[in-house]
Amino acid sequence: MKVKRRFRSVLFTIFALVLGFVILRQGSELFWKNVYPLGYSRIVRQEAQENGLEEAFVYAVIKAESNFDPDAVSHAGAIGLMQLTPDTFEWLQLGEAETLPTEKLLDPAVNIEYGCKFLARLLETYRDPVLAICAYNAGIGRVNGWLEDSSLSSDGKGLDVIPYPETESYARKVQRNYEIYNKLYY
Repeated sequence: MKVKRRFRSVLFTIFALVLGFVILRQGSELFWKNVYPLGYSRIVRQEAQENGLEEAFVYAVIKAESNFDPDAVSHAGAIGLMQLTPDTFEWLQLGEAETLPTEKLLDPAVNIEYGCKFLARLLETYRDPVLAICAYNAGIGRVNGWLEDSSLSSDGKGLDVIPYPETESYARKVQRNYEIYNKLYY
């Protein structure tokens, strides 16, 4: 009788531990998916595909730039989910038959469309996601200057040092977000 009780007790404990582990694991995944959502998924999917980008990369930038707040406006005047400046928006529209007013950057579809166009151009220009992200944050002219500075770039093609702490932190944040999005969803 004692052996049976003890066996049941051990069996119950093992069952409770396994069940607890499963619940914690599921709860943890739900928590992380809440922190790293797939907002605006239809738009992101479409624009990522049209611009040859990975969805996880686009989500990583949106998470870092605005944390999915479509009304976000930075101290530098960057607007919307992907935090495009009016000047960048205007530049991206050069050569288009019709240009959109700056206010349209508050429309998630427009913001993601032009944010993806910008990311694609930067990736095409630099052929390096870290350089593209640095240019997205600090500007193309600045990154080109860094590449020409032998104290920052030994080969003129990549950066040995990112001289702006804000840009270095931003690049790390986007890389971390990208890794998390890939792990959670892709």
